[in-house]
Amino acid sequence: MLPSPAEAERIVLENIFPLPAEPCPLEAAHGRVLRAPIVADRDLPPFDRVTMDGFALRSAAWAAGVRRFRVTGTQAAGAPPLALKADDGCIEIMTGAVLPTGTDCVVPYEQAARDQATQCVTLSEPLAAGQNVHGRASDFAAGATLVPPGVRLSPREIAVAAACGYAQLSVGGRPNVAVVATGDELVEVDAPAITPHQIRKSNDHALRAALLGGGLAARIERLHLRDERGAIEAALRRVIMESDVVLLTGGVSKGKFDFVPSVLAALGVEKIIAGVAQRPGKPFWFGVTPQRTPVFALPGNPVSASVCFRRYVVPALGKMLGAAPARPDWTPLANATPGHAALTRLNAVRLVTSPDGRRAAHAVACNTSGDFAELVGTDGFVELPPGPAEVPAGTVARFWAWE
Repeated sequence: MLPSPAEAERIVLENIFPLPAEPCPLEAAHGRVLRAPIVADRDLPPFDRVTMDGFALRSAAWAAGVRRFRVTGTQAAGAPPLALKADDGCIEIMTGAVLPTGTDCVVPYEQAARDQATQCVTLSEPLAAGQNVHGRASDFAAGATLVPPGVRLSPREIAVAAACGYAQLSVGGRPNVAVVATGDELVEVDAPAITPHQIRKSNDHALRAALLGGGLAARIERLHLRDERGAIEAALRRVIMESDVVLLTGGVSKGKFDFVPSVLAALGVEKIIAGVAQRPGKPFWFGVTPQRTPVFALPGNPVSASVCFRRYVVPALGKMLGAAPARPDWTPLANATPGHAALTRLNAVRLVTSPDGRRAAHAVACNTSGDFAELVGTDGFVELPPGPAEVPAGTVARFWAWE
């Protein structure tokens, strides 16, 4: 009995292990997966930070009846704190500056009347301690974990790392991936001539682009093998030795010239999955070498290859990088779509959002699993478990984004 997509994913991930961590300069860390936490090296903010341009003074002076305050100095951002010595005094201050010693609140310019001749400020509105002050450690105290391991670093995490003095981060090592397309019918995209019985290679280009776009590989080798058993075996023997991940497309079905499974067996690759109860992508194959190098063999039809890559290969590569598991994403269907009694259907969809903010997935009908042009303009696919011949609109399904 073939595993379901969820079972296949679980089996794949059980056989995937993280690559060693490596140091990475902060300026090159965008998109990498963090492997050691980013910890606050000091309080955030590290001082009582002023949030408005205006005047710093004592709220107790206002409470005691003082309404007119002498300007005794100016506090600029980045300068050491001044000290206020008198209850009837105040210090002119700029946004981002440290709160002067002896003060506890800030009145913005708009709420103060300043007499330039006497350099006095008159106030009429009540004051409160802490007003317009971003208190020290009110965000995080020194030693707090700000970014946990497993996070893919975006500009937000990069900003936090920079603020905490991390010129270098520990990130997950990225694998060297071999992308191998098989089939006599395939020709290069720049072939000078193409006959009616040939097709230009597209799967390997699509997979390479997905690997690059997701920051999932350090190096990508792309090669094409004809349907010749000896040539396939020789090439795969080398590729398996030199790569951290092997990703094949084509040659995994039951045709006379589908040599990939038998060649992998001859090379000592342990077959773990040979088919999944899904459509498209039922012939998906997965195994590991004696050295535990993962080998994925995707169907040759482009739609099948795309959904299998996203459904199984991307989570596996994420685990190799040390990424935290992605949170499941769910969406209702905007329209009815065919179902299948025995197989899970992976149906391409285009996300639509109504004016009231509700999101739904508009199911797109691909002509066949070779109709890859229909994927243009789609956002991903939904997973529809076995069931009725037609899945009604409004059905909530798990969504997988292409990117």
